[in-house]
Amino acid sequence: MSPQLVGKHVQNIEQRLGVRLLNRTTRRQSLTGFGQVFYERSKIILAEVEIAENLAAETRAEPRGKLRVNAPVSFGMHMLATRLPEYLQSYPDVEVELSLANRMVDLVDEGYDAVFRVGELSDSGLIARPLAPYRLVLCAAPAYLEGRPALTTPWDLQQHECLGFSHTKLRTHWTFEGPDGRIVVPVHGRLVADHGEPLLCAALAGVGILLQPFELVREALANGSLVRLLPKYEPPVRPLHVLYAPDRRITPKLRSFVDFAVLVFGPDAKKSGFLRESGAT
Repeated sequence: MSPQLVGKHVQNIEQRLGVRLLNRTTRRQSLTGFGQVFYERSKIILAEVEIAENLAAETRAEPRGKLRVNAPVSFGMHMLATRLPEYLQSYPDVEVELSLANRMVDLVDEGYDAVFRVGELSDSGLIARPLAPYRLVLCAAPAYLEGRPALTTPWDLQQHECLGFSHTKLRTHWTFEGPDGRIVVPVHGRLVADHGEPLLCAALAGVGILLQPFELVREALANGSLVRLLPKYEPPVRPLHVLYAPDRRITPKLRSFVDFAVLVFGPDAKKSGFLRESGAT
């Protein structure tokens, strides 16, 4: 625009607002006090419009780039890893770097795009999408149970070798919901580990009683290597979430992955595949 046309537009704004925006002299022009405030606010509005327009463009864009994901070990190995190929096939331009750890990683400081977390959430400021709760199962090998005290209530566990999980309260206390309400039982054992897999190996060898996620022990329960104990007493389910940073400009790759996680592992998870040709969006 020419200076004259710009001046005309500014005058039109001043007339509409009923306030002077510019101090004018024959040699120069400068913003009035209100003009400075109006200018700063207008910049914010225009920036928000740009963000909204970019968000719309990104939503239409095809997901691409590297996605860094962290998950607890047992969930990552026995649930996420079995379904992740479907996501990769649906989005060939996305690379996934998967890290498994039972410690609580810092999503922002450690540079993750998304993390899966089991258990109650602290007020971290992250956005959390709820997934289907994590189920725990109490079980042991038939060889371990032979010749040992009978198990009729959770309190009987105090007479047994209990395989402890070091990252949670499962190291020393096991909780159950039963006919008499909630029961918290102190337990002990000679083996404690920070991963469920070593505990599973010990349970299969008849070393002790195991309390671990259903997905970890599913196959052993199905083939009879392990048997379920105290069916009238259920361990409380543990919340499971996928978390990501509260970024207004969520990238297409992150959006697609969160949608995948909710569709496959969410409270209303579909049993069908995730592949986009079968209906995923």
